[in-house]
Amino acid sequence: MTERLEATILGVFTGKARERWDGKAPSAIAKQAASGPLWLSKTGIIGDEQADTAVHGGPEKALHHYAADHMAHWASQFPESAGFFKPGCFGENISSLGLTEENLCLGDILKMGGATVEICQGRQPCWKLNLHTGIAAMAPQFQRTGFTGWYYRVLEEGEVAAGGAIRLEQRQHPDWTLQRLITARFDPRLDPAIAAELAELTLLAEGWRTAFARKVDPAYTENTDRRLKG
Repeated sequence: MTERLEATILGVFTGKARERWDGKAPSAIAKQAASGPLWLSKTGIIGDEQADTAVHGGPEKALHHYAADHMAHWASQFPESAGFFKPGCFGENISSLGLTEENLCLGDILKMGGATVEICQGRQPCWKLNLHTGIAAMAPQFQRTGFTGWYYRVLEEGEVAAGGAIRLEQRQHPDWTLQRLITARFDPRLDPAIAAELAELTLLAEGWRTAFARKVDPAYTENTDRRLKG
């Protein structure tokens, strides 16, 4: 029997790609709350942009969801920036309370407003978080805590809006909570047997399956400096 999980959308956020920092690539991480319903297509919310489509957007990163539950943690970690931490601040498209990496799993199918979505990967934080928040340690801390949020692929297009309902419809991988999956993704000493298992999970986004396939080799070392520091 599928666990009963429900939440309300606190906000739907979109942004336009623009120049933010001298000498750095453009970004659409600064998003604004929508005032009404928006259409969620197979590749994302209509009107939302991604500056670097090589690593953002597409069917397996159509929608990014971040738990507002974590805002208190970040405010306590960085009290001098406490006012910054509110829904939408990390470039997410969807914010809610009650759904987290701890109680959601890879492959969970959720009804979200008029759309149906499926969890396919976590977020890999990058240096843009550091510049966007003004906190140099933000991306590394994101990765360390596992409070990264997650991405959906869209199974059925439809409207999403603040105040809409989110409801878990089907659980396909109960053993793979997002918390466990994200921890495994960033574990430099991951058990090769676990890496091999994850590399074969077809519901996992292709990029993450490839990353786990590399981790099957005990000699493989992943260098994250460029992604986290820019």
